[in-house]
Amino acid sequence: MSKQIKTDIEITYKKRNKTTVFWRGILVFPVAVLICSFAIQSNAGFAAGLIILPPLLTLVFREVYPSYVLTFNQAFLELQTRVIAYALLLTDEYPSIERNKNIGVEFPEIKGGKSLNRWLPLVKWFLSIPLILVGLLYSVIALGMTFIAWIMTSATGNYPKWAGKFVFKTIRFWNRVNGYAFILVSDKYPSFGL
Repeated sequence: MSKQIKTDIEITYKKRNKTTVFWRGILVFPVAVLICSFAIQSNAGFAAGLIILPPLLTLVFREVYPSYVLTFNQAFLELQTRVIAYALLLTDEYPSIERNKNIGVEFPEIKGGKSLNRWLPLVKWFLSIPLILVGLLYSVIALGMTFIAWIMTSATGNYPKWAGKFVFKTIRFWNRVNGYAFILVSDKYPSFGL
């Protein structure tokens, strides 16, 4: 099993719904409000909505990762991934608030927290600053590609593969960074590459 978060998205390239592509920003609004309601309560910035402080404290003081927090963070990260995949045109399937077989986020196995370093969570956020900067650059490029893909998909009904691959890899990159720096499910430093 991998020591980092794995993200799988089944991208639809052909025969896309041109109407929903055009109105995607409006259609995703209700689910985005749901995600933002978690983010407002957590006030966590990059990792908005994820539960961060309890696992940090329990890892440092008890060397245990709470299973209920792990379950919530995985479900919430999957929901975020479904919404982002829909908003960035990777799929035409409206993001369900329940699990979806086409979009999945798999966490590494944590054996009672003992497999994680006790003190590393105190500095992971600092060590992740270069990753966040690179991720912001990837995100700007992915948004530019999505805009071009939006025009092409609206006109032809086909989503370009070059855009889909880059956008998917950017989402996968951010999930790995979140898993390392904020969710704290991995001690393996993520690669800068997509």
